[in-house]
Amino acid sequence: MNRPLTRRGSIEVQPIDRFFARMFEDPFFAVRTAPLGAAAVDEGSLALDISEDNDNVIVRASLPGFARENIEVEVHDGVLTIKAEHTEESEESGEQYYRKERRFGSVSRRVALPSPVNEDGAKAELKDGVLTLRFPRAVKSTGRKVQIN
Repeated sequence: MNRPLTRRGSIEVQPIDRFFARMFEDPFFAVRTAPLGAAAVDEGSLALDISEDNDNVIVRASLPGFARENIEVEVHDGVLTIKAEHTEESEESGEQYYRKERRFGSVSRRVALPSPVNEDGAKAELKDGVLTLRFPRAVKSTGRKVQIN
């Protein structure tokens, strides 16, 4: 709903919903889910849940109707990429289709993980249309003192 601005004296007044919509478009008010300093990568349309426990970063992706051979997962430098695509070529004989949307589909998502992970230790499971990825957390450097000669 795009209501016009109204004029009160010499001041233009805009409806409150337009005010807040414009305010939250400002990068200052952007919602940050990654810690400060993390890469700001978030592309695609695949729904994800990202959580952590003491040992792992856990990612769950909703992929109903996708077979494991049609899902590609890659993690590189703390950025996770998930791509999934499926096609079905068979048609029922004797039926005339007016719309055929559920036979073909692809989704993808590229997102920065919230903390460093051991990429080689990743485990993946696809069960009931949910892809669960577990990435062992990388051992954090505790830092050390450097002696100056």
